[in-house]
Amino acid sequence: MLVLGGICLVAVARAAGVGAHPVRSVLAGAVCGVAGLAAVALLAPYTGVTLPLNPFTGFVAAVLGLPGVILLLVLPLI
Repeated sequence: MLVLGGICLVAVARAAGVGAHPVRSVLAGAVCGVAGLAAVALLAPYTGVTLPLNPFTGFVAAVLGLPGVILLLVLPLI
């Protein structure tokens, strides 16, 4: 699991390093991912869709951003 997380972290860092402001890109993606995770948690009583708040989901949301949150939502359906 740690190897997969490291590979994801390296891939995101390389993709963010291509732009003019790499640190801003990484931080913006992390903030969007955590905000998406918070939105899912806040809307859970109304939608019935829940994600457990644990270190793994926080890591995925922070590293992969909003696509990571969507992946966490779709993964149980596969």
